[in-house]
Amino acid sequence: MNKIMKFEDLNVWQNAIELTTEVYTELKNCKDYGFKDQVCRASVSVPSNIAEGYERQYNKEYIQFLYIAKASIGEVRTQLIIAHKLNYITEIKCDIMIEKTRKISAQLAKLIKSRKDNF
Repeated sequence: MNKIMKFEDLNVWQNAIELTTEVYTELKNCKDYGFKDQVCRASVSVPSNIAEGYERQYNKEYIQFLYIAKASIGEVRTQLIIAHKLNYITEIKCDIMIEKTRKISAQLAKLIKSRKDNF
């Protein structure tokens, strides 16, 4: 396993960036601007909170930001389900992105546990 030297090295951060880009791409033509803004903000919050927490001085702060990122990924998952129900995204695309949110959530849970147990 490679040593993590910066937040950009974290696989969970990379996956969150990928999902955020996908959310923006899928909703770029959505005319429901309030909804689109909410989903995009929630998705941006995930990698942003991972990064902000990583850059904090204390482990306790880092963990708190990871919890915020975990809450945000749950928000994104919910909003993707709503987007599908409103026919803003296809069922196939929704399922793919939902699976990515679950993976990111699991990665965050593992990272939180690791930070709590080892630092």
